[in-house]
Amino acid sequence: MAQVTASQSIDINAAPEQVLTALSDYQTVRPNILPGQYLDYAVLEGGVGAGTVAKWTLQATKKRSRNVQASVDLVGSTITETDANSSMITTYQVQPAGSGAKVTTVTTWQGAGGIGGFFEKTFAPKGLAKIQAELLGNLKSHVERG
Repeated sequence: MAQVTASQSIDINAAPEQVLTALSDYQTVRPNILPGQYLDYAVLEGGVGAGTVAKWTLQATKKRSRNVQASVDLVGSTITETDANSSMITTYQVQPAGSGAKVTTVTTWQGAGGIGGFFEKTFAPKGLAKIQAELLGNLKSHVERG
């Protein structure tokens, strides 16, 4: 099994604290910025920042979906979502960039072995990066609109 990684970044014309506050709001902001590949989204515990537990189905392709139950941690300017159902971990790091903020998201998981693992490592990061880019684009629109 090999580690599989997908990553995306975006610059947002807003204060890093404002971006981090929006991104860590799983109750009201997240449902409004999630792309269509996120199905059945619900907050199970908390709703803002550390201690939040949320669930959703990530429909990566027509045939591939993953049921995610993410526990959220927030340390400094980094949000970490750890999936209870798999080895998947997603981080969002918010850093100052010029007069605004840069958000970088990285998702990693232990991929399958063999030929299936080869295809997963080759194609899954590209598909997930598109989903990540859409989420970050939606975040940018949300925060910059005010």
